[in-house]
Amino acid sequence: MAGQSGRSPVPHAEPHHSGCSHGPGPRNKVHAVALAALLGGGCLYLWAFSPHDSSSVYPICPTKLLTGLDCPGCGALRMGHDLLRGDLVAAAHDNAFLLGLAPVLLGYGGWLAWQRSRGRATRVPWRAVIAITALAIIWGIVRNIPGFPLVPG
Repeated sequence: MAGQSGRSPVPHAEPHHSGCSHGPGPRNKVHAVALAALLGGGCLYLWAFSPHDSSSVYPICPTKLLTGLDCPGCGALRMGHDLLRGDLVAAAHDNAFLLGLAPVLLGYGGWLAWQRSRGRATRVPWRAVIAITALAIIWGIVRNIPGFPLVPG
């Protein structure tokens, strides 16, 4: 029988948050399979169609269209294509910043997921977010300087 607070007398091990589920229930498995299928389909598409080809099926980059500058996002797309094709040198030329940062982000993301699976609430330090954002902006500017050895082409 519930008390005056309307709560069940049985204590819960974890707080329930509306809109999310905990544990390996069927809903989480469906989400995991859907995410894996989406990522796999995206990788297959990126492998099959080259963003290096201007007549390719990718939309025009708004940054390139409005400013004439190559954006790091486009470099990341080209880098992903090159990595899926096994060309590490071309990937480094397309976006050396993200290529160097990717193992750090993947490792840290894995560590966060492991910590959360053990019930430990961890957060990304805001200083790290600011530092990475600032470095990404600097990279976006520097990579467009004529004569810079990694100017997109």
